[in-house]
Amino acid sequence: MSQARVLSDREVRKVLLFIAGRKHASRNRALVLLSHYTGMRVGELVSIRLGDVLTPEAEIKDEIRLKPSQTKGDRGRVVLLPKKAQDEIRQYLLNRFHTKDLKPVLLTDLNRALFTTQKHPDRGFTPNTGAQVFHYIYRGAGISGASSHSGRRGFITNLAAKGVAARVLMQLSGHRSLQVLQRYIDTDPQTVRKAVELI
Repeated sequence: MSQARVLSDREVRKVLLFIAGRKHASRNRALVLLSHYTGMRVGELVSIRLGDVLTPEAEIKDEIRLKPSQTKGDRGRVVLLPKKAQDEIRQYLLNRFHTKDLKPVLLTDLNRALFTTQKHPDRGFTPNTGAQVFHYIYRGAGISGASSHSGRRGFITNLAAKGVAARVLMQLSGHRSLQVLQRYIDTDPQTVRKAVELI
């Protein structure tokens, strides 16, 4: 089985342009960008609850503490949210709840899914239906070879290309094996050329 393709910045922009003209644009944009900004697996993304991302002061947390039931291998982990991921979540929730700030969201059931569906507004997506959404988006945007794992591979590849140490990458991605992590890192001739110029 071939690995999911790592998208270029230009391809990500093309995907976002496709999403912008479709139903559920705010949700789908946040879903795709969070996969690229955090490297979370689709099963982790769709398992996130409102309470996982909101502080008692109605701010977006800077990390998500995934319970063992929310991760692959049933081992809890912490996912750090860079500022641009926090901003995406905030904007999505403001759109979803039609509000100017997030305080009213605290008055709702915080056990509901962050990413909702029309059919299951409380539970949200299953990992399978979440993967189908990614498939539909990438196919619709004309990106072949991409899947729900593309954001995760891109996250790891981009950080590796910027010199982030393997042990840090393991912690950020939730991998326990260096060997498995290395299979995620995509290389291209330009990256190899830049590496040799560091000598």
